[in-house]
Amino acid sequence: MKTFVCRGCVNPVTGRGCISIDIGVNAGLEFVNKFCYLGDMLNVDGDADAAVETRIQIGWNKLRQLVLFLTSKDISLIVIGRLYSSCVRSSMLHGSETWPIRKVNEVALQRAEMRIVIWVCGIKLQDRVPTKGLRE
Repeated sequence: MKTFVCRGCVNPVTGRGCISIDIGVNAGLEFVNKFCYLGDMLNVDGDADAAVETRIQIGWNKLRQLVLFLTSKDISLIVIGRLYSSCVRSSMLHGSETWPIRKVNEVALQRAEMRIVIWVCGIKLQDRVPTKGLRE
């Protein structure tokens, strides 16, 4: 069993607000750098890089599940946009309000979103459609 222990808890002298609790069991817990908890990736560094990468992968997985609906020519782009927003985009951004996000993470999420939107719309890069038009 792998257990996540934050860097602040490792050294109780420098730990800020971390409480060490003895649970009475010495199970030989292993220190890990990343830990998946409820679909969100926690990182020992405290940054959101692992969480952003995981959420982008989850967004692509949702897209694969809905590919028949999202690429259908019989459904209007408005309905496809709503389906994308409610299923794919919301799964990519789930829990993001708790991330200590940096500009790099924000750019990665925007790039992933635009790649998905371009793929769903069936547009090629040679078509030179502006990003604003695609988002609408």
